[in-house]
Amino acid sequence: MAELRPSVAPGPAAPPAPGPSAPPAFASLFPPGLHAIYGECRRLYPDQPNPLQVTAIVKYWLGGPDPLDYVSMYRNMGSPSANIPEHWHYISFGLSDLYGDSRVHEFTGTDGPSGFGFELTFRLKRETGESAPPTWPAELMQGLARYVFQSENTFCSGDHVSWHSPLDNSESRIQHMLLTEDPQMQPVQTPFGVVTFLQIVGVCTEELHSAQQWNGQGILELLRTVPVAGGPWLITDMRRGETIFEIDPHLQQERVDKGIETDGSNLSGVSAKCAWDDLSRPPEDDEDSRSICIGTQPRRLSGKDTEQIRETLRRGLEINSKPVLPPINPQRHNGLTHDRPPSRKDSLESDSSTAVIPHELIRTRQLESVHLKFNQESGALIPLCLRGRLLHGRHFTYKSITGDMAITFVSTGVEGAFATEEHPYAAHGPWLQILLTEEFVEKMLEDLEDLTSPEEFKLPKEYSWPEKKLKVSILPDVVFDSPLH
Repeated sequence: MAELRPSVAPGPAAPPAPGPSAPPAFASLFPPGLHAIYGECRRLYPDQPNPLQVTAIVKYWLGGPDPLDYVSMYRNMGSPSANIPEHWHYISFGLSDLYGDSRVHEFTGTDGPSGFGFELTFRLKRETGESAPPTWPAELMQGLARYVFQSENTFCSGDHVSWHSPLDNSESRIQHMLLTEDPQMQPVQTPFGVVTFLQIVGVCTEELHSAQQWNGQGILELLRTVPVAGGPWLITDMRRGETIFEIDPHLQQERVDKGIETDGSNLSGVSAKCAWDDLSRPPEDDEDSRSICIGTQPRRLSGKDTEQIRETLRRGLEINSKPVLPPINPQRHNGLTHDRPPSRKDSLESDSSTAVIPHELIRTRQLESVHLKFNQESGALIPLCLRGRLLHGRHFTYKSITGDMAITFVSTGVEGAFATEEHPYAAHGPWLQILLTEEFVEKMLEDLEDLTSPEEFKLPKEYSWPEKKLKVSILPDVVFDSPLH
């Protein structure tokens, strides 16, 4: 539950919102992390010291459902001469460490990120005659914050979020999101670390797909060049009825298609409904068996495997000349990058109480034959994985959202993989790696061509390459909601 009110101090008193000009006595009542972010807001909006706020009635650290303590809403006049329309500017408080007393975030030092290292912002075009900001963006930001807190996966500029629903629950075509640096908010150094500001940008389905197949930064740059689709400050207009490719048809062929051919995709992995079976092992041989669940006790990824997969996904936006799967216990760097300190969790999310399997006790198994299973949405990304990643010498990971397992496709140019050309299918506990040669990738792309138009086929759909002992099934969602997955 949340309520709308003018911003006031979150402590026992209610002085004016602190900022550079706030009296020291008032500023001292504010938690230091909150005070630092308010200071940046006051720099940008000196004439709006007490903006409207949506605030969580029961704070997250008191057992409430909403991770964000506050979402402040400012009126930004834009710049008509620069094609920047008047809009509402939303700023979150809670993904960073506001308090410094471990009630929400662990303190990791002043040089690293504060909490998760960022706060979210959103810019919504103001409608004619609108006197107060709509509050639905605050709930949208709470939804993204819940994902971050529950998964401990952080966002960085260029990331995309598949939402599959109009952001404001209307009939709008704006149904997904990209993330980028806020064009006005500057990084803030707080007593508990650094906070950056990531802006949510609403996009159409076609724009999301182009970001997946190419890269988010490229699509964001195109959106900046089209005033009605975002303009220089990437302002979301929920009434936009055309994609950038309908507004300017040349963008698809001249920019996106050429970019995919030249750069490939920088999407290194997704959370997905997926599973895999070891077809080379008899079903009754349960010991050290399949990587997916056996009965009600799913196999768990070890802590080190978990960190390697997470680091693989984090490095998806890095374009390296020599792609490398991160080593098992990678060194991380503090600062303003999107890397995070080691996770506070020992394993990926799971409903099982099974203990984490020690990494040293899990042996890597070479498999002769495997069966991969995906739902329709995940399966539609296989051509992207093959064409946009593996043909460019990279890797791509599917991390199951319904169990502790993962599937990583690797090309022959990726170092650090435990799958090899001699043993292309290898498993480390519930983590499967599949090494595909360029020749086999080209063959698979031919055979999987209909996945690019999934609305034209019925489920279940099966593809098989007997000579490679590989089978891929596209299955209904309900299959992955069963206890066995």
